[in-house]
Amino acid sequence: MAGHNKWSKIKRQKAVTDARRSKVWARITRDIMVAAREGGGDPGMNARLSLCVDKAKAENMPKDNITRAIKRGTGEIQGADYEEVAYEGYAPHGIAVFIDTLTDNTNRTVADLRALFSKAGGSLGNSGSVAFLFDRKGVFEISAEGRDELELFELVADAGAEDLVQEDDQFVVTTPVEAFGAVQAALEEAGITTEEAALQRIPTMTKQLPVDDARKVAALLEKIEEHQDVQTVNSTLEFDAELVDALGS
Repeated sequence: MAGHNKWSKIKRQKAVTDARRSKVWARITRDIMVAAREGGGDPGMNARLSLCVDKAKAENMPKDNITRAIKRGTGEIQGADYEEVAYEGYAPHGIAVFIDTLTDNTNRTVADLRALFSKAGGSLGNSGSVAFLFDRKGVFEISAEGRDELELFELVADAGAEDLVQEDDQFVVTTPVEAFGAVQAALEEAGITTEEAALQRIPTMTKQLPVDDARKVAALLEKIEEHQDVQTVNSTLEFDAELVDALGS
């Protein structure tokens, strides 16, 4: 879990460019549309939509963009029909990769992902080929500054969280998928701001590689994440301190 979380930190430390912002907004827009389609257009009654809206605001997405995305999801405005599709594969050196996408063209998505894997020396696999190596969990990252660990643990545990650990300057809370909304609501009620809140696929085991090999795998993961249809990418690569320093430099 620790190595998995460090990868998310590395990604957030990268410079925010206009091109990146455009991709992030497009990704969040699709997520909002699907969340609204499946759970309704009221964030107060739809935990997944509430999370998407919070992400949109954190990325400074204009309010009108958020509203349009919700209306497209509920059918009030016509828009593309996106579906959630998961892809699985292996990066070089036996690193398992699980990819969650939102796509309006599965033929395009699978062809593009297969090409990325192949070029990097990996392979896109069949459904179920690596899924057993990941558990789907809710993950909240909260600044540890000025916060009492025991009080926070009691708050999230009462709401259904299963674990809380401190990693560097953050507390990381993990929850079962079904408790995600309740924990999110408890944190909001207590006025606690999260630095990250998402449903993630957490590897049940990780694999450590020499830095040069790990760099190549990390480069593939980043290219996959940059694809327009990709929502999240998770892998079994262990991001130890040496690799984190190398990637962050």
